[in-house]
Amino acid sequence: MKAFRIFGRSIRDAVKSVIRNFSLSFASIMCTTITLLLVSVAIICAVNINNATKSIEDELSIVVYLDREVTEETIENIKADIESQKNVEEVEFKSKTEWKDEMSEYDDTFSTVLNYLDENPLSDSFIVKVVNVEKLSDTAEYIKSINGVDVVKYGEGMVDDVISAFDVVKKVVAIVVIALILVTAFLISNTIKLTIFSRRSAIEIMRLVGASNLTIKIPFIIEGFIIGVIGSIIPICVTIYGYVVLYSLLNGHVFSNMIVLLKPYNFVFYVSGVLLIIGAIVGMFGSLLAVRKYLKI
Repeated sequence: MKAFRIFGRSIRDAVKSVIRNFSLSFASIMCTTITLLLVSVAIICAVNINNATKSIEDELSIVVYLDREVTEETIENIKADIESQKNVEEVEFKSKTEWKDEMSEYDDTFSTVLNYLDENPLSDSFIVKVVNVEKLSDTAEYIKSINGVDVVKYGEGMVDDVISAFDVVKKVVAIVVIALILVTAFLISNTIKLTIFSRRSAIEIMRLVGASNLTIKIPFIIEGFIIGVIGSIIPICVTIYGYVVLYSLLNGHVFSNMIVLLKPYNFVFYVSGVLLIIGAIVGMFGSLLAVRKYLKI
């Protein structure tokens, strides 16, 4: 019961401190709000970039054109050899007849030319999907060495450049998110330091009457929690409303149909939950740092 009384009194003192030092608390809340807005934008960008990257990676494949003289037995051997590779997820055979039909449907000119020829000039092939696109070029090089394989196409340099670019963007966004979280902790910590300095006489009296370190610390930690939670309310509202409007305006994709945005629900609620947790934890952590470092208790 004593623990509950201490905790209840700590909550009361924390709320009173936020109200009593409203100017300092308001400044910290505004800084937290602005920072969490930036964090929200960074998280939304990071998750959508990651989703776009995965979608593009899922579409990447290796097209293996076979020698025109290969027999059915050789085709089966080539398929088995390709499937034996650890990085190969799926191998689909596509005959030259299927290629002809597909190209004829795609363009009337192709259809006219192909129908004019006495013999189908296209080659049988395999469409190979890989597990790890970062090893796409290595897998393609191995397939090239298989007897009976004529040409291997996978986009070569362009694919490598796209993968590298997305990887750099993901790392930069992750660094930005971490930096913004640290800035939020620093701002809240500084606000709590000023609050502590203004209440140093009361804290000294609490020490003299025998209050434990934990009893002195808890109100400040709860105060940081309150500041963090209040500071996350506006970013959460802006995130939910803003992303829904943005998704609607852009019709669910950016620049082209290749970069598809995640649907708002339940994505916005996930981001909102993350913002609330970040605000609360960072607020508490910033307060704890201030108490431990500057009160020396």
